[in-house]
Amino acid sequence: MDYTAEQAKLTAKLAEAAQASGAAAEAAAIVEDRAVEIQYCIFRAGRERFCLPVLDVEEVVEWPSVTDLPLSPSFLMGIFNLRGSIVPVIDIAFTEGRRADLPPKHCVVAITKGAEAGEFLRLGIAADEVIGTFSTSDPLLVDEAPADVPHCCGMLRHEDRLALALSLKRLTESFPVPVI
Repeated sequence: MDYTAEQAKLTAKLAEAAQASGAAAEAAAIVEDRAVEIQYCIFRAGRERFCLPVLDVEEVVEWPSVTDLPLSPSFLMGIFNLRGSIVPVIDIAFTEGRRADLPPKHCVVAITKGAEAGEFLRLGIAADEVIGTFSTSDPLLVDEAPADVPHCCGMLRHEDRLALALSLKRLTESFPVPVI
């Protein structure tokens, strides 16, 4: 979702409401002074913290019963059934050598638009810990994003720590999973 377009829509709606009440100038000044806050879901996978905009997160579930897929890539942990939808689960921390005897504790289910109109792709991301949500109006630190992490579109500063901001489009390009 394009957050600049979302911010423009919100600004337009607030301006319309202010004109209807007769306080257009005052409302316009308030809108310009206050930037739109974006809320992120922050979780840990392996040793890294990651974040996704909450609008991209469908839900967070306790680690489900995952069915292994034979001959699948090493990052694909398997699939699980989420209320009739088959969701592939990827491990974005597979390069860090997560211990096999310690499975992840949560699965962050993200949803993105598919290639076809009206098509959606659900994707489970293995998470060792869900830290919570964080709201900010500060932009992502795009210039500081690590170049060796292709699914990262920036970094988020929160609580004196940094989290890698994930792009679902880049994630599906970096970790191609079959659509079922």
